[in-house]
Amino acid sequence: MEDRTGDVARLILDSKKIVVFVGAGLSTESGIPDFRSPGGVWDKYDPEDFYFQNFLSSESSREKYWQMATEMYDAMKDARPNAGHIAIAELEKLGKLDCLITQNIDGLHSKAGNSEEKVLELHGTAMHVACLTCQKRYERASIQERVSSGDKAPRCDSCGGLLKPATISFGQSMPERETAEAYRRSAACDLFIVIGSSLVVHPAAQMPVVAKRAGAKLVIVNRDETACDDIADIIVNGQAGQVMEAILESVRRIKDREA
Repeated sequence: MEDRTGDVARLILDSKKIVVFVGAGLSTESGIPDFRSPGGVWDKYDPEDFYFQNFLSSESSREKYWQMATEMYDAMKDARPNAGHIAIAELEKLGKLDCLITQNIDGLHSKAGNSEEKVLELHGTAMHVACLTCQKRYERASIQERVSSGDKAPRCDSCGGLLKPATISFGQSMPERETAEAYRRSAACDLFIVIGSSLVVHPAAQMPVVAKRAGAKLVIVNRDETACDDIADIIVNGQAGQVMEAILESVRRIKDREA
């Protein structure tokens, strides 16, 4: 791993616009389960029960949705950023990070120190709740208190509209602004780093291809093979946090040597 991390560090130092793309493999290292894996939430519930149209049309579906969403939130609300999150935040402090595109909904990048304007949450965030009518946003913890007190399908206290965690559900459209911005930033970067994603969920998984076609270098940090390994410039297989920590240590070492 040492030789490869040094190579990635060199690319980082030589780059001006870095886009980082993050998947569930980074969150699992903070103790957040991969909800799609065996034993995860989707082993206990039928995903078809949670399509967005069902949420809109049925009070019982909304109650079931909030029950499932509460289980997911309980698994992530107290999670702490790991070494990978800290490394990505350090890229921003170095002035290298153009943006961070994440498929995760756990809010850990904010906890690690990345600024809100740098983070594009393609699948939304579980840390907030939104009214589907007036778009008022709430802190998730305050709404969970209402759910725990027996409000099984809470509504907006301003307009009475349906409240839903600010995440993207099955059958719900991807956020237009974030998706368009993610594609634009991917096409404009000079280095695209994938961390903890197998790159199989579309359209997000197309972004490394967009970056590569536009001339960017592509680095993949993931425990297992990915769908874009054949076009990557550097692949580092390993635990995302451990690898990213080593890469940033190499960056610091090279900077000190060349200062």
